[in-house]
Amino acid sequence: MEIRRVAVVGAGVMGRGIATTFARGGFEVALVSRNPAGIRDLPQGIRVTSELPTETDLAIESIPERLDLKQDLFRRMDALYQGAAILASNTSGLPLTKIAEVTRHPDVVVGLHYFQPAEAFEFVELAEVADTQPDVIERMTAALAKTGKTALHLRRPVVGLLINRLQHSMAHEAYRMIDDGVADPATIDLVLKRMLGPRLSVTGLCEQKDWAGVIMHAQAQQGIVPHLHHDRTPGRCCQQLAEDGHDGVKTGRGFYDWAGKDVAALRRKNADKLRRIVAIANE
Repeated sequence: MEIRRVAVVGAGVMGRGIATTFARGGFEVALVSRNPAGIRDLPQGIRVTSELPTETDLAIESIPERLDLKQDLFRRMDALYQGAAILASNTSGLPLTKIAEVTRHPDVVVGLHYFQPAEAFEFVELAEVADTQPDVIERMTAALAKTGKTALHLRRPVVGLLINRLQHSMAHEAYRMIDDGVADPATIDLVLKRMLGPRLSVTGLCEQKDWAGVIMHAQAQQGIVPHLHHDRTPGRCCQQLAEDGHDGVKTGRGFYDWAGKDVAALRRKNADKLRRIVAIANE
């Protein structure tokens, strides 16, 4: 059955962005908010409500990252729709299996993870749980394509999914090198922006190793991987900044000092640069 009606639960920045993508794709969209009267400036095609719609083809959860809240919502959606609607969670950091297991219809449960701003990025992570039916993935992939999104299909619901797992793996090693005094944030960022970033945008990771030589790469893995930080403890430099209330550009200090900087202008410059880089990468 084709997906035509979509309910997005949670009217924060992410929820509104997700609802916008479906409205622009021609879907009938209901945005569920605890405060409908406070929602402004939505595109046409989005109906704001305080209650779950009685009927929908797809219900997407985009509420705060608390497992108990998400489980409670999925119990309510499962009881209301009785397997007639696909139930999707926008989480990447919480275990999807723990969300699916509270329902009686885990065969229609998926992970659907967007990146902020949801209406801007091309890719959406679409993750199965153990019981997800193949036709659910097919219907979701087709619906996402109508919104201009490409589904990144993950066959297992690992915590962090694909993109955040890759990002955090790199960040973990970087933060530990900062903690160990090997390099400072500026040096790490310079390498990522001027060397690894451009190279990976052309060849990716696995393809690049085909060009460089898999045998040499395998030998390097044997020598380097045992010395990486395999512990389960986050890097102290990042945790300390958070504990001290330093939240980057929001507070004027993070890994860098942002005091006196025109943050709005820098944000626009970065967005324009990213747009141009993506355009080149897509050639």
